[in-house]
Amino acid sequence: MRKLPPLRALHAFEAAARHQSFGAAAKELGVTPTAISHQIRQLEETCRVKLFQRRPRPLLLTSAGARLYPALRNGFDALAAAMALLPEGNVQAPLRVTSPNAFASKWLVPRLPKWREANPEVPLDIIGTDAVLDLRGGAADVAIRYARKPPLDFVAHEVFRDAYIPVCSPQLLERHGPIARAADLLRLPLIHYDWMNRDPEAPTWRQWLAVARSIDPDFEALEKVWDLSFREELHAIDAVVGGQGVAICSDIVVSNELRSGLLVKAHPLSLPGYGFYLVSVAHNPRAPVIEAFSTWMRALS
Repeated sequence: MRKLPPLRALHAFEAAARHQSFGAAAKELGVTPTAISHQIRQLEETCRVKLFQRRPRPLLLTSAGARLYPALRNGFDALAAAMALLPEGNVQAPLRVTSPNAFASKWLVPRLPKWREANPEVPLDIIGTDAVLDLRGGAADVAIRYARKPPLDFVAHEVFRDAYIPVCSPQLLERHGPIARAADLLRLPLIHYDWMNRDPEAPTWRQWLAVARSIDPDFEALEKVWDLSFREELHAIDAVVGGQGVAICSDIVVSNELRSGLLVKAHPLSLPGYGFYLVSVAHNPRAPVIEAFSTWMRALS
């Protein structure tokens, strides 16, 4: 059990130390300077040490007061921040989730009705962006980060890990014939999209074709690596669904399209992908809700 002095005395001391004035502290707290002086004297008696040097101006802390003040200031600041996060009335504040655009659009958004069924009291605020938002600065409560390794200096849990496979629409295969071997894909238009992280080992057509050539000695060299290129991954997926070609896609991101039959695997050769990490700051006041969101995502993987 914690043994603490009266909260009013601690509050009076913190305000007086911050303003370096009993009068300013009294004005802030809505009491008289005499009340501030009495509360601080009560605190000094409890601590058995002087906290202020008794001199008219300026008001100065003793060495003991200088040690106590930062702890109280930080504690009151943390309490104020936690109070600001509390919902108004009985309304739960939305859990702000930032996610890569393609994952938010193709995986997360279609599954949100299931979240509402399981957690009707916790609304979500989805921030789809490929930018890395500042969690410590309060830009979001939790982030879905897509990386080879978990981010450092955060609480991070891998939810799932994907693989990259060549996918296309069934209609494209009907027009161009079946794919019996990797080299047969060269008969089809190849669709490429940019990787924002500029990873030289990203699972792109270059990587896939290099692996295919290593396992198929009759695989002929290809002068051009793709026929159609997009800046955005979502646009490339739309083009693939529209029957415009074959792309190397995350089996997690296009899982709905594969399940519904809009897309099919054009060839079984796959490349290792990355991890989807649920990331938050340590000691997050919304940790229970974040854990519920993590459990929900894992159950749907």
